[in-house]
Amino acid sequence: MCLQFVFLLIVRVAAGLRLSRREEMWKTAEILILRHQLSVLQRRQPRRPKLNWADRALLATLLGVIPKARRQGLGLLITPDTIVRWHRDIVRRRWAARSACGCTGRPATRRSIRALVRRLARENPDWGYRRIHGELAGLGVKVAASTVWEILKASGIDPGRRQTGLAWSQFLRSQAEAILACDFFTVDLLDGTQAYVLAVIEHATRRIRIIGITLHPTGEWTTQQARNLLMDLDEQADRVKFMIRDRGSNFTAAFDAVLADAGIRTVLCNIQTPRMNAITERWIGGCRRELLDRTLVWNQAHLQQILRQYETHHNQHRPHRSLSGGAPLKPLPEPVDLDLYRIRRQAQVGGMINEYRLVA
Repeated sequence: MCLQFVFLLIVRVAAGLRLSRREEMWKTAEILILRHQLSVLQRRQPRRPKLNWADRALLATLLGVIPKARRQGLGLLITPDTIVRWHRDIVRRRWAARSACGCTGRPATRRSIRALVRRLARENPDWGYRRIHGELAGLGVKVAASTVWEILKASGIDPGRRQTGLAWSQFLRSQAEAILACDFFTVDLLDGTQAYVLAVIEHATRRIRIIGITLHPTGEWTTQQARNLLMDLDEQADRVKFMIRDRGSNFTAAFDAVLADAGIRTVLCNIQTPRMNAITERWIGGCRRELLDRTLVWNQAHLQQILRQYETHHNQHRPHRSLSGGAPLKPLPEPVDLDLYRIRRQAQVGGMINEYRLVA
């Protein structure tokens, strides 16, 4: 027993001498590590002690203070390689969190640039991502071609797409001055009959022409209305190049032939596609909402009378958004001072529609 006591005394004295030569931070770190391991062992666990994420983080942080040569002499529950692996995991988690916040990595493309790329692709269906990239470079927008490709792909647009011919909307906008559109619509009369109305509208000016009303729209009648339309257009017929119509049986080959003799090409809408003749369909809907759905139409003569009045109202007074608030046959006046004028209301079409005019 005396020899064992002397041996332990010599070992502890030697350990004390070694501790006295170490830096204070090392000793503090070793003490904290040993204390934490003791607390882990004191936990009531049925099997081998398990270290949670907090235990691993603490041990890895404290061992980073102690030199590598000293780590081998510590009585640890885990190996030094495990500590190194934990430390790498902590670093990886930290950088992953910073990347998720957008603090690192390649800067995101500005929202204005993404919107411009989508706009160029929408307005130019035949442009691929290379053509769009060149256009952006000409505008002074510095962006890589691969970035343009990614923006188009994320927006559901084929980056290398090619479209032959003009889109329908492009055709309507570019040829508006030379386009007429026509369509039939029906009106139920109080005498039990049904009247058919043929209307023609100019795409550029939105001027409407009600060229005929009949109870029996035969092919011969429709062809005669085409001749009446050309007489009504007179010199303006030279600038008209297209007539948009549906595939109804009322429009015969003779109708198209009369227009073709005047240099007007007939453009047919697809089957059950009213949007291809949207301007005409919208006018018909407006006529129903503003007039026909609010009026009891007695007979064909009564229908013709109120439609002529509505045609005059539409062309000379009703504002149009595509004309910046002006009317087809009446441009916007100069700004006026309301202190010098009074506003007078004039009822049209039997009081169904109101118009307002300046009175000095």
